[in-house]
Amino acid sequence: MNASLSAYANFMLPSEWKASASAQLSPQENVLAWLEVDLDAQLQFAKGLLIVTDQRILSANPAAAGLVWQSWTLQSGWVMDHFDYAGVGTLSLRSSDQQLATWRFTLNHNVFAMRLQEAFAARVEFITHGRALQTNLTARCPQCKLPLEVEGDECPVCNREQHAPLSTWGLFRLWRFAHPYRWRLLAGFLLTLASTAATLVPPYLTMPLMDDVLIPFQNGQDIDHDLVALYLGGLLAAAALAWSLGWAKTYILALVSERIGADLRTTAYEHLMRLSLEYFGGRRTGDLMNRIGAETDRINVFLSLHLLDFATDILMILMTAAILLSIDVRLAAATLLPLPFIIWLIHVVRDKLRTGFEKIDRVWSELTNVLADTIPGIRVVKAFAQERREANRFRDANKHNLAVNDRINFVWSLFSPTVTLMTEVGLLVVWGFGIWLVSHHQITVGVLTAFLAYIGRFYTRLDSMSRIVSHTQKAAAGAKRIFEILDHVSSVPEATHPQKLPSPLEGRIDIQDVGFRYGNRAVIRGLNLAIQPGEMIGLVGQSGSGKSTLVNLICRFYDISEGAIKVDGIDIRNIALSDFRSHIGLVLQEPFLFFGTIADNIAYGKPNASRQDIVASARAAHAHEFILRLPQGYDSLVGERGQGLSGGERQRISIARALLINPRILILDEATASVDTETEQEIQKALDNLVQGRTTIAIAHRLSTLHKADRLVVLEQGELVEEGNHDTLMAKQGAYWRLYEAQAKNAEADRVKLGEVSRKEDIV
Repeated sequence: MNASLSAYANFMLPSEWKASASAQLSPQENVLAWLEVDLDAQLQFAKGLLIVTDQRILSANPAAAGLVWQSWTLQSGWVMDHFDYAGVGTLSLRSSDQQLATWRFTLNHNVFAMRLQEAFAARVEFITHGRALQTNLTARCPQCKLPLEVEGDECPVCNREQHAPLSTWGLFRLWRFAHPYRWRLLAGFLLTLASTAATLVPPYLTMPLMDDVLIPFQNGQDIDHDLVALYLGGLLAAAALAWSLGWAKTYILALVSERIGADLRTTAYEHLMRLSLEYFGGRRTGDLMNRIGAETDRINVFLSLHLLDFATDILMILMTAAILLSIDVRLAAATLLPLPFIIWLIHVVRDKLRTGFEKIDRVWSELTNVLADTIPGIRVVKAFAQERREANRFRDANKHNLAVNDRINFVWSLFSPTVTLMTEVGLLVVWGFGIWLVSHHQITVGVLTAFLAYIGRFYTRLDSMSRIVSHTQKAAAGAKRIFEILDHVSSVPEATHPQKLPSPLEGRIDIQDVGFRYGNRAVIRGLNLAIQPGEMIGLVGQSGSGKSTLVNLICRFYDISEGAIKVDGIDIRNIALSDFRSHIGLVLQEPFLFFGTIADNIAYGKPNASRQDIVASARAAHAHEFILRLPQGYDSLVGERGQGLSGGERQRISIARALLINPRILILDEATASVDTETEQEIQKALDNLVQGRTTIAIAHRLSTLHKADRLVVLEQGELVEEGNHDTLMAKQGAYWRLYEAQAKNAEADRVKLGEVSRKEDIV
């Protein structure tokens, strides 16, 4: 292999390309990024390779005669455009006056395409302006397998969210959750103050016990038993008082911290429920679960344990310092000598821990994401025999987590013993200086003994306070990740002064000059459509034409970019979301059932529904018969996501769930796509009766299922190109006619194949 390619072996080029790519590279040429394309110009699957080096662009394309390599020497002013549409990604290379090349790929290669475009742009910038180019890309993200910078822990694609610098001051934002419990917190603080003061009494009593009892006894005097009893009683009383106050403060502050944690979890989850679908589209389930679960638990532990310890440490250090100064200023100065060095060390280490613990939180989410992906999808994993692949995925994420933790542990393991060493040195200084003062009769042995007792407490608390740095930074990282959720504003906001829908709702829908974009990609363009009350509309078009997007806009899962959607003459953006959606019944192509009983799932949109209403909805959806065949009927439990039921059964329960709320607007998104022909006929019979009097919008790829629609609306690339009934559109021989004819030919081909198979079976 070429030496330059070997130097970049960490890019892990697919093995099938290594030999061929090596032959194309010159000895001085360095690979910056690569992309394995998998579509040709006709959008047929065909493997190719695109490489950006510090000198050229290399492209390998399969041909009848074998692999064909092309190359372009990088020039100033060249541009590489990247965009995607309908599941196909495109990279386009152009100069100032002409198009040079185009590569297409499926979107599972999109992250590599983004990184290749970055490397290309950086190199062209260097060629044009002479600016430095960083190409130290060796490590790989365990999540998306993209190359990472040297010593980098975060993937620029997986972590696209713009993160504000982490600061310990972010913990003060928790005050909004602590404010309702401020009086309990004040009581806890006063108890902490009192218990700390009680723990400082025993060392003070050892001073007269040594000077007035033990040392005189060694000099031949009799022991004053009353005085001994007084001092020992004081020590016992101080210990008992410290214990009782310590228990009270710990219990009160633990109760408060648990309530703060519970409020934080509830608030974060409620806010999450109010965010639009757009937010969830860019987030991993495991990461959100980790934030609301593990992060809030970490904050709760910090508030209930570590923050209390920190407050106790501060009070103990201040009160001990005051007592030491009151006893002997010279010894107190010697005792406090290591303190400035420890404070400086904490300041230095804090920044490293601050960023490190946030990275740990993120890589830990990678582990949670793997679990959140594979456990619900275990049937697919096993069906495709991918257990080893998923185990390797988890192992890679675990290794990444281990590597990040190792770096943080190196810093922390060095910091803690250093603080301990400084406190030990400080103790030796006090011993030496104290012995010198005793030998010169400037202090008594009792004073030195009391000093040593206090200094033991002082340095123990100082060491404990330094250790709290790690817990503080962990809690700050967790708080930041939770407030990233709480600070996110929904892209589908509630109306400031919502309008009330008329009662009863007619169900007229007016779509006026509507446009919508996913990022920079226009999905709906200038769409106008009027749907009359009680009318059934069939949305027709190829995949990616904008049918489901239009339905999402009508439900206001997303907000339109331009134009207006009105229901009974009222802009839906001026209606309260809960009020508006309570009039919509939605049946999705992939039905989702919650873990629980059949009855609970049907009544999900109307929890207070009677059993009679639930049964009536199930009958209308042709689900009653199969429900009664289950062991506990309507009280039968379905597994997570309804795994205990067939696809057709899940769909019929989903339809019953939509029908129970008696919606004025009914939306069917491929409602019969996942059922067999016999079940489809049963559901279709029910739907033929149920759509009467309701404004219905139905999406279906099988055009035969829309024969009852009053009007068919044909979409192409987000634009309305045709509308009318079946006969009218067939007579036009336009977009609808082409779709219908293509489906008819496919159906005929399937029947022919089925007939051939049947004849072969008859012969056998």
